[in-house]
Amino acid sequence: MDINYTTYLPLSEATYYVLAALQEPLHGYALMQKVETMSEGNVLIGPGTLYGAFSALEKQGLIEKVSEVERRKIYGLTDKGRLVLAEQVRRLAIMVRNGQFALSTLKQGEAA
Repeated sequence: MDINYTTYLPLSEATYYVLAALQEPLHGYALMQKVETMSEGNVLIGPGTLYGAFSALEKQGLIEKVSEVERRKIYGLTDKGRLVLAEQVRRLAIMVRNGQFALSTLKQGEAA
């Protein structure tokens, strides 16, 4: 699957966590709780934001509704969504490596 990642990246922090949380299919409330846990309380997604994100991500083909149980829509990642998430993780890993290097260089310079 050939994807033009520039269309989707960089992901906002909230969108990143929505995609990461959907490693298993979830309904909205469960996803809000999982994002809060995964982000160690740093990202809180309200219902309005979440359902707007669900709509946008579904239109982009990054997630899909997999079922509906008692009015609860359950969403999961598509293959395309998985690839976009993987590319975002790759980009973040580069950022973290560079940040760690910059900080270690600063510490060494301060010690001199």
